[in-house]
Amino acid sequence: MVVEQLAGRGIHDARVLTVMGSVLRQCFIPADDLAWAYADGPLPIGYGQTISQPYIVALMTELLGPQPADRVLEVGGGCGYQAAVLGELANEVHTVELIPELAQQAGKTLAELGYTHVHVHAGDGSLGWPDAAPYNRILVAAAAPRAPQPLLDQLAEEGQLVIPVGARNVQHLEVWKRTGKEFKCRLGLEVCFVRLRGQFGWKE
Repeated sequence: MVVEQLAGRGIHDARVLTVMGSVLRQCFIPADDLAWAYADGPLPIGYGQTISQPYIVALMTELLGPQPADRVLEVGGGCGYQAAVLGELANEVHTVELIPELAQQAGKTLAELGYTHVHVHAGDGSLGWPDAAPYNRILVAAAAPRAPQPLLDQLAEEGQLVIPVGARNVQHLEVWKRTGKEFKCRLGLEVCFVRLRGQFGWKE
């Protein structure tokens, strides 16, 4: 997976490649799909949600650029796999999942794997998680019609936000950076994510 799907497709960050090779993806996959845990594609995790393909997880992590002292917010926690990857690279991770059952399962899995500094919350991720703000890095693992203002507001100085933005069936990754009161955005790869639900996401 690391050699062919990630390094072979342009992922260069050595820390990201190391972590992608060490986090046990099969621990986050439903039993029926274990044979496909490291396949080059997304997999269903229940409730109409998916775990992103390894390349997309690695790409978004590389774009995000989490550092060892960072506090990171993930929106759309799903099964907890992306949070585990972030947890290997940052000091503190908060992940928010709208579906309570998925949040509960993700919390259980992460606790069993020893990620005591990764905190799982059930709630509307489009609102961020103000109780632990500001964040040096925010990653959104669901597609929004636009970057939610609460997430931009919760960025720390020089903080970065990575989010898929666009129509329901196709989006582009956006990388936002905060400098003072200004926010600058650059576009990345075309992607296709499940929709971000919530007050600042898709309403239906």
